[in-house]
Amino acid sequence: MKIDIKLDVFEGPLDLLLHLIEKNKVSIYDIPIVEITDQYIAYLREMESSYSMETMSEFLVMAATLLKIKSKMLLPQPQKEEEEDPREELVRRLTEYKMYKYAAGELKDLSVDARKVFYKPETVPEEIKHYEEPVCPEEIVGDLTLEKLNQVFQMVMRRKKDREDPVRSRFGKIQKEKYKVEDRMREIRVQVQGLKRINFRTLLDIQPEKELVIVTFLAVLELMKVGEVRVSQERNFAEIYLDSVG
Repeated sequence: MKIDIKLDVFEGPLDLLLHLIEKNKVSIYDIPIVEITDQYIAYLREMESSYSMETMSEFLVMAATLLKIKSKMLLPQPQKEEEEDPREELVRRLTEYKMYKYAAGELKDLSVDARKVFYKPETVPEEIKHYEEPVCPEEIVGDLTLEKLNQVFQMVMRRKKDREDPVRSRFGKIQKEKYKVEDRMREIRVQVQGLKRINFRTLLDIQPEKELVIVTFLAVLELMKVGEVRVSQERNFAEIYLDSVG
């Protein structure tokens, strides 16, 4: 029977084979290998004048595979338990190719649709774009008040003063580099993140100098202000602890 062939552009031998299966309206899992092979070879004869030998080599390899499967199915086979279907590997390759071809088509459609979409340029004012919601002091401090924190601070400062030598304290002092609140904030931030919580009284008490106690206290207040540190107290007159908000 003569086959009317309209030459199409195929991406490869699997594309041509899938075209023949869909054209004949047969199941990809039950390929009539004899008919499909004959039609495939008929296509190759028509394609010889349009395709280069390099391109045709891929189609010829598939033709050899189809002929091999065809010969296996035509020859009588001895009865075996769980005999393997010679078309099994071909079916696997076709199903994978069909899946990727369908996915590629979907992506292409999305790309075409995206070209029709126009986006409004950004017009958000800078002051709104970089707006940060202010920190609520009540959420950070809880039931504690700055007065309670100040009481701890004053008590530690009195201890530092009591420890001073009344004679040596009158001597001239060697000027040291000033402590910076920003440096202490960075150090406390690391300490709070590394530990579960820090005792506020201990944090002030371990500082070797009054100036460093003051800077530490100011650094804690600043960290509370920006919402990086939370203070808590289990009950009245209990210890005050610092922990990280993040």
